[in-house]
Amino acid sequence: MNNHPLPFEKPINTLEQQLNELEQQANPTQATQDAIRSMRSEILKVKQEIYNNLDAWDIVQVARHPDRPQTMDYIDLMCEEFVELHGDHAIGDDRAILTGFAKIGDQKVLLVGHQKGRTLKDRTTHNYGMAHPEGYRKALQKMQLAAKYHLPIVCLIDTSGAYPGIGAEERGVAYQIAYNLREMSRLDTPIVCAVIGEGGSGGALGIGMGDHILIMQYAYYSVISPEGCAGILWKHVKHADKAARALKFTSKDLLKLGVVDEVVPEPLGAAHRDQRATAASLKQAILNSLKQLSKVKRSEIQKRRYEKFRRLGQFIEQFEEQGADEEVAAK
Repeated sequence: MNNHPLPFEKPINTLEQQLNELEQQANPTQATQDAIRSMRSEILKVKQEIYNNLDAWDIVQVARHPDRPQTMDYIDLMCEEFVELHGDHAIGDDRAILTGFAKIGDQKVLLVGHQKGRTLKDRTTHNYGMAHPEGYRKALQKMQLAAKYHLPIVCLIDTSGAYPGIGAEERGVAYQIAYNLREMSRLDTPIVCAVIGEGGSGGALGIGMGDHILIMQYAYYSVISPEGCAGILWKHVKHADKAARALKFTSKDLLKLGVVDEVVPEPLGAAHRDQRATAASLKQAILNSLKQLSKVKRSEIQKRRYEKFRRLGQFIEQFEEQGADEEVAAK
């Protein structure tokens, strides 16, 4: 049962509580067993109805759910082995980004991912997944090490954004993110990126330059948070739901726009209700992506990556026939 129900999940949670009470009855009668079966069917029906009709703001809340699997959860559930690598050789070990050698199935990879933490102590340690420049520097150094040994790279993106504090600005967080983008584009090893929760602005882009971009079904990937957008455009955070709809940052929107390459389905009721099934789904998507990318020659990887990102934001400019004739005559 969901211990942290979202506002739109309350009907599901109420039914699940009733089901739990029925299931705990000692020596249930035939009528009770029939009621249990009926209630399970009703819960399934309500879940489908609710989750098939989520709007953008609902999806933001799902992406931020406290029980949603994070990088460490995926490491535990997907990886047969994981050896963490620490530090940026300059400032320290930014715990907002984790890096390490991993084995996913039979595939050895370098895994990089944001980690938010769950308890107050963990969140403080991991700075709520908001990395300083040293976190992005650490990530890039480990990626370059992976490229040296011809290992593919898997990046798990889950951050509201890079840390906007004075120290991060003084140490050049914007420069480091831009530098990561340039250097990642030059790595001659396959890179698979997966947005597993929040994909916020430059903080997400700092490890988001990939050959194949995955996004979980109820994650979002945006240039700004809906609250930030609402503050700029409507001058108040209360319009965050309106901003969420305007930003077109859900998995459906992004697939249609060509920003992502694949949407990874989540179990009914979203990832926070079944972490194990979610991890199995993501694991298979990552392995399939790496298998396809393994067919690309190393000499072609950079070229394909460049062309992929150059295609983003394509548009067609066309004059109406009369307007075009008038413009030519004026010249």
